[in-house]
Amino acid sequence: MMNWQHKVQYYETDQMQIVHHSNYIRWFEEARTYLMDEMGFSYFQMEDEGIIVPVLSAYAEYKSMVRFGETVEIEAKITEFTGVKLTIHYEVRDIDTKEIRSVGETKHAFLDKETYRPISLKRKHKSIFELFNRMRDIHKEK
Repeated sequence: MMNWQHKVQYYETDQMQIVHHSNYIRWFEEARTYLMDEMGFSYFQMEDEGIIVPVLSAYAEYKSMVRFGETVEIEAKITEFTGVKLTIHYEVRDIDTKEIRSVGETKHAFLDKETYRPISLKRKHKSIFELFNRMRDIHKEK
């Protein structure tokens, strides 16, 4: 499975041509969406099943600066999954040097699209539950 790649755009930088810290959270979302697509279960499919996955929290730690014109790769790994909640860990690396530029994490809940109430994938969507469990196990092996 490949990591998500992102070429830094000018609008993502501040006056010093350094990426503004808020963009890392956006990059995490890009990588998470890519991860879901690669798993074979996109956000579109999830919503078609009546499931939404809001962000409960987002965290980023900045290790070194990313500048305009550079390309980074963002690795997204499922580190926790209960069937009701999900945690994804991210590493942002320079595409050429592999230097870690940022690490982070997002936490999510699985909700019913109509009621906004938590749902258990294990009980209501067994095949999706198994898919996320397999992906978590694959990420633990890395």
